[in-house]
Amino acid sequence: MPPRNTTTSTFTPGKGLGVFERYLTVWVGLSIAGGVFLGRTAPGVARILDGMTLTVNGAPVISLPIALCLFFMMYPIMVKIDFAEVIKAGKSLKPVSLTLIINWGVKPFTMYGISLLFLGVLFRGFIGAEAVDLVKLPFGIDLPAGAAYGAGTVVLSDGVKMLQIPLWRSYLAGCILLGVAPCTAMVLVWGYLAKGNDGHTLVMVAINSLTMLVLYGVLGGFLLGVGRLPVPWQALLLSITVYVALPLATGYVSRKLIFALKGETWFRENFLHQLTPVTITALLVTLVLLFSFKGDVIVAHPLTILWIAVPLFLQTVLIFTLGYGLSRALRLPYGDAAPTALIGASNHFEVAIATAVMLFGLNSGAALATVVGVLIEVPVMLMLVRICLRTRGLFRR
Repeated sequence: MPPRNTTTSTFTPGKGLGVFERYLTVWVGLSIAGGVFLGRTAPGVARILDGMTLTVNGAPVISLPIALCLFFMMYPIMVKIDFAEVIKAGKSLKPVSLTLIINWGVKPFTMYGISLLFLGVLFRGFIGAEAVDLVKLPFGIDLPAGAAYGAGTVVLSDGVKMLQIPLWRSYLAGCILLGVAPCTAMVLVWGYLAKGNDGHTLVMVAINSLTMLVLYGVLGGFLLGVGRLPVPWQALLLSITVYVALPLATGYVSRKLIFALKGETWFRENFLHQLTPVTITALLVTLVLLFSFKGDVIVAHPLTILWIAVPLFLQTVLIFTLGYGLSRALRLPYGDAAPTALIGASNHFEVAIATAVMLFGLNSGAALATVVGVLIEVPVMLMLVRICLRTRGLFRR
């Protein structure tokens, strides 16, 4: 009988998903190109799908098509998790502590520093030193037109008081919101693809979800410097429920039922084999949808996308390298090292987008920056997954 420890992902080369795994970069590239093409040739379809959302205070929080795809990405991972192993993973203090320190003690501040350097100094001339953006006034602030507030000035736009700030600062705000929102959903897919310890990943998803409720507003408000950042409680809870709790509960219940009706051997040798292609297929469909939604943005603002993408890319690689390197120094096994590095590198872009829209407005530079986070997240994280797989031999078993 196969071993009971099912927290390490298993792809069988040459079977089922082998062709997906071997040529994943090709499929990702085709999916991105297909998504942009769909968005340009059938913009009406893309707009209808993009408009299918659950909103909180007028801000889109849950994209229903993406939530459906994410469910099918998550379910094959959740159903194979042995919760006895999750409890064991939660008792491993070194990987848990390292992940928390990187996510909350390092990542928000490196995101701020890298984004400030590139957007506020190196790329400022390309963005436009005099370019400005109109954003919502911070919550609870009511100043007359012409009054200065922080780095901006209160102006009237169509009879509504808005805050006029340098455009690069608006982009910086979006990057900050990404930096203080560690991933609590897609990271399960990254850890799964990297053949990491799914139990440790799930433990950290739970801890990050709870920690975000406390630290998201504190760190975000401090780094934004525009006053106290209200915690988007409803957005956070709704996102965590739909993206994590729903597939987790479904996987747990169905695992119990299958064990009771068919037995553990049938579950492992038949049921899991049938699920093998589902995660990757759902991931590729998600890419097509994401890039079809934002294809017009990419085409209309190619250089703007580039200026914002550079610091986000460097931040992601830096945090991954730090987490992976420290895991190696602490002699963590590969199964814990891979998800530790990937959890820190990825962002909860759904919450970041919702917060940017609520705080600054749908058409703000901050909202655009969080959208760029969506566009680079999947390709960059897949690159890091490949790095993990190629360097497994550096870690103890």
